[in-house]
Amino acid sequence: MAVTATDRPAVKPPAPRLRSGRRQFTGRTALILLAFMLPAIFFVGLFTYYPLLNGISMAFRNYNLNDLSDTSWVGLENFRTLLGDEMFRGTVKNSLVWVVGSLVPQFLIGFTLALWLRRRFRFRGTYQALVFFPWAVSGFLIGILFRWMFNGEFGVVNDLLMKTHLISTPVPWLADARYAMIAVIIANVWYGVTFFAIMILAALQSVPEELYEASAIDGAGKVRTLFSITIPSIRTTLALTVLLRVIWIFNSPELIFGMTGGGPANETHIVTSYMIQVTQEGDYGRASAMGLMVVFVLMLFAIFYLLAIRPKKAMR
Repeated sequence: MAVTATDRPAVKPPAPRLRSGRRQFTGRTALILLAFMLPAIFFVGLFTYYPLLNGISMAFRNYNLNDLSDTSWVGLENFRTLLGDEMFRGTVKNSLVWVVGSLVPQFLIGFTLALWLRRRFRFRGTYQALVFFPWAVSGFLIGILFRWMFNGEFGVVNDLLMKTHLISTPVPWLADARYAMIAVIIANVWYGVTFFAIMILAALQSVPEELYEASAIDGAGKVRTLFSITIPSIRTTLALTVLLRVIWIFNSPELIFGMTGGGPANETHIVTSYMIQVTQEGDYGRASAMGLMVVFVLMLFAIFYLLAIRPKKAMR
């Protein structure tokens, strides 16, 4: 018996496809993707955005763990209290010294090391590992290490300086306000040189060797090659590296806590270390206000910095 078209089993038409051959994005696909993303969205919201919003709210409230009976809205009172706090103004000045005093030597030494490590020589890999090692260590541990090194009684720094006859009596590095900031900056320079060396060395690897060969044929010296080829070729990396390092140095109080705890007499406290101290005292409202001020200042700095380093062609 002949089978007609109506007697044949119905065949489900294939899913619609786009001209490129990919399946069309449907509501069912969206629900599947959302189901996979929900756990990540939940945990990010719970552990990142909720504390962030809660912290912003605390900045405008009278939120003190020592007296939770009154957590009323106080508006800008916490910010006015900070601006009138002599201790806070001192930490702002210390923060500027901390950032500039750490950044400039880190950049110069790191750039020099990157230029040196770019050359081919024996045991270069070993030297690179030694240079990059500090970046794998916690800043707090680095602070403890240098606290022992700068100890005024039996520290290795005083021992070396006395053996080389640079000093005649031990220097109380961490107990004297005149030397404490110098000591923590030296420690931070040693710690942060690695970051610049890694980033600049990676950028130098992308500079074509043909440019250096052409420069050598033209008779250009090392200084002219540096400023005419090397620096212009890695200009973007240098600019972004400096920006990132400024933000990280400003927000890195762990080394200070490991070395001095902000002392002596609060002379090595920066804004972020002082913020942690205020948090430990239970004044979450003032600490949150301080954190918002730090974020606002760093955002303004980043915006003006990026505008200042834009190439002239991009500004037209």
